[in-house]
Amino acid sequence: MIADCIGVVCLAVWIYLVFARGGFWQMKTPEMLVNPANVPTRRIAVIVPARNEASTVGDTVESLLGQGYSGPMQTFLVDDHSSDGTAEKATQAAALTQRGEQLTVVAARPLQPGWTGKLWALSEGLAVAKQFAPDYFWFTDADVIHEPDVLQNLLARAETASFDLVSFMVKLRSSSFAECMLIPAFVFFFFKLYPPHWIASPQKHTAAAAGGCILIRAATLARIGGIATISGQLIDDCALAREVKRNGGRIWLGVTERSKSLRAYQNFREVGRMIARTAFTQLHHSALLLAGALMGMLITYVAPVALLAHANSARWLGLCAWSLMVVAYLPTLRLYRLSPFWALLLPLTALFYIGATVASALQYWRGRGGAWKGRLQDVARTQE
Repeated sequence: MIADCIGVVCLAVWIYLVFARGGFWQMKTPEMLVNPANVPTRRIAVIVPARNEASTVGDTVESLLGQGYSGPMQTFLVDDHSSDGTAEKATQAAALTQRGEQLTVVAARPLQPGWTGKLWALSEGLAVAKQFAPDYFWFTDADVIHEPDVLQNLLARAETASFDLVSFMVKLRSSSFAECMLIPAFVFFFFKLYPPHWIASPQKHTAAAAGGCILIRAATLARIGGIATISGQLIDDCALAREVKRNGGRIWLGVTERSKSLRAYQNFREVGRMIARTAFTQLHHSALLLAGALMGMLITYVAPVALLAHANSARWLGLCAWSLMVVAYLPTLRLYRLSPFWALLLPLTALFYIGATVASALQYWRGRGGAWKGRLQDVARTQE
């Protein structure tokens, strides 16, 4: 009887997710608006925060300076106290493109209290970029490369539909075994929390962006009080989107294959660290929400498979829920050009995410939260 009740709940959850959660799982790449005639001329300032990114920053700079956008554009790379020659690699890459004058390297001042590292670097870049008098700021990471038409499409989308902020979830690397098992699921779980259809709807409070590729109107950023409004936020991209929408702005988020992350996660430990950095922050450091999230993950992803060991109706309920789970995950795997086989492992993947979420909470309570490149950015108040 208990198994039957759990089966009913599992199936109800997946019916809701598939049919009533904004179609988040469909992972439709939007039509690219590539006709240059439809793209107005606007002044674009590109801000790239970079801390010890020497291995990838050259490719990033090359892709940014190689954009097919004909309007005024200047790239501001903020060297956030790198020790690996990040600034030099960026300058060398710019020189090879013969567009070195379009790159400005900004040396960030020491991190100020109350700021997370990335937001402080963005703030330092914005302070210099304002002299360029841009109409838009394009925030992108130092490990992301963009096809030549990405900026045109971002700008066309913002202008034709009057969006204040448009963002692409860049395609994350999925080469190692750990990446294939865990990274597409990261995207799937993200959009489950933030369905793009709901993000774009003025009637919904849902707001999110993907920090690897954000185009925002300069006037909108000024209207919400600048980047200082979210200075202490660890999940900075979603915090920025919330502020824009809360102040009446329109936002849009989609997936793309034309912007790609070069950051590699070679093993499960590296992916686990990435998840643990922000998972407990997402739960507002609440033990109650942590318990609820863990129970929800178990019911949603693990229980359907566990029910297969039971007899009669419980088994069939579990099988139906698992089938919906697999069907919902397939579009994400197609986006990442991976075998449908990985969909069968989604319950195991969810168990890994449960463990990483618990680890995130433990790190926070031990005063080691939000660790990123030598900085602790999310610690309990007793540790501050």
